[in-house]
Amino acid sequence: MKKRSVLIAGHPTSVSLEEEFWDALKSVALARGLSVNALIEEIDQTRTGNLSSAIRVHVLKAVQGRGPGEG
Repeated sequence: MKKRSVLIAGHPTSVSLEEEFWDALKSVALARGLSVNALIEEIDQTRTGNLSSAIRVHVLKAVQGRGPGEG
């Protein structure tokens, strides 16, 4: 588990994810032309539960080829 600080709507928060999820999140952000922070902000705006879990689900869907709203 690796904890990193991110800014969401101008407010600092920390997110704990496994290193593999951080790496995959970076790849998803790069593919979309976003910074990791911008992608996390986007995920945060649509989540209903825990931010770390929402990030993991987003990454999983991206890896499976299903973006938000595609499944």
